[in-house]
Amino acid sequence: MKKLQILSVIACIIAINMFVQAQNKTGTTIATFLKIDPSANYAGMGNTGVALAGKASAMYYNPASLGRLTGFDMEFTMNQWLADITYNYAALAVPFEGIGTFGVDVTALNSGDIAVRSVEQPEGTGEKYTANDFALGVAFGKMVTDKVSVGVHLSYINQTIWHSTLNAFALSFGVQYRLSESGMLLGASLANYGSSAAYEGRDVYVNYDFNSKKYGDNDQLPAELRTESFGLPTLFRFGISVPFAISDELTMLTAIEALHPNDNDESINLGAELKIMKMIAVRAGFRNLFLPDSEGGLVLGTGLETEVFGNVTFRLDYAYADYGRLAQAHRITVGLGF
Repeated sequence: MKKLQILSVIACIIAINMFVQAQNKTGTTIATFLKIDPSANYAGMGNTGVALAGKASAMYYNPASLGRLTGFDMEFTMNQWLADITYNYAALAVPFEGIGTFGVDVTALNSGDIAVRSVEQPEGTGEKYTANDFALGVAFGKMVTDKVSVGVHLSYINQTIWHSTLNAFALSFGVQYRLSESGMLLGASLANYGSSAAYEGRDVYVNYDFNSKKYGDNDQLPAELRTESFGLPTLFRFGISVPFAISDELTMLTAIEALHPNDNDESINLGAELKIMKMIAVRAGFRNLFLPDSEGGLVLGTGLETEVFGNVTFRLDYAYADYGRLAQAHRITVGLGF
C-alpha cells in the first residue's frame, strides 16, 4: 500500500504540472496517432476505458487493467481511419500466476501514397511519398491487493515521412480500484509521458546560396534545415464504470471519464453497453463532451461473444464514430480469450 501511495503522489504531481501549463496547444505534439482509440469495444462506449478491464486492448487506456485479466487474451483491430488512412492494432496479454500479467501491443498507421508537389509543380512532380507511424509497447499489470491493481506500459515510437524519421519513448502507468463487490471500478492513468523528438534525415539536407544576389560564389553550399523538437501527446484520464444486472439474461455497463490532454482542452467521455444473454452487446456513447470546436462525437457499436470450443472465447466487435465534417471512422476488432 505504501508503494501505491507513492505512485499516487507521483501521478498527482505530474497531473498538477499539466494543469498549470498553458492550454490550447492543438497541433503542437508529435505522434498524435497515439491518441487514436484502438478497440472497437471501448470506442463503441464513447472511448471510455480507464475504468474497464477484461480484454488485452484495455492496456491502451489503463495498463492496470492487465492485473485483472485471469486468462490469455489477444485482439486485432482494423480501422479505416479518416482520409483513407489505414490503422491497425494488435495486443496480447499473458498472465503468470503469482507474478502478474505481461502485455505486448503494436500500432501501425499508413497514409498510403501521396503525390509530391512543389511551388513550381503544384500538380505533382511524378514522385510519391508515404507517412508511416509505428509503436511497439510492453506492459505489466498486477493486483497488489484484492481491490487494487497497478500497471505500467513502455512504448517505442517511430514516425517516418518520406526520408525523414523521428524516434521517441513513452511511459504510461495507471491504477484501478474496485469500489464494490458488484464490479464498480475507479480508474486513473497517465499516458504517453516521455521524451521530445524532432525529425531528421536526408530530406532536411539542402543546397544553400548564401547570397543569391552575388554572382560567381558557390550557390550549392551543403546545408541542413533545423527541425524543432516537440513533446508527446500526454493524456491524464480519470473515470468510473458501474455494472447493472437488469435480469439473468440482461446486463448493463456504464462508464464515464474525464480527460486532460497537454495539447487541448479538457473533455468528458461517456458510454454504455447493453449485453443480452452474455453474448450480444449493443453500445453507444459520446466522446469529447464540452471540447471547443470538436467535430462529431457520437459513437455506436455492437459485439458478439461466444465460446467456439472448450474454454476458448471468440469476440467480434464493431464501432462507428462520427467526426462531423471529417466524415466517419469504422473499427472492427477480433479477439480470442481463454
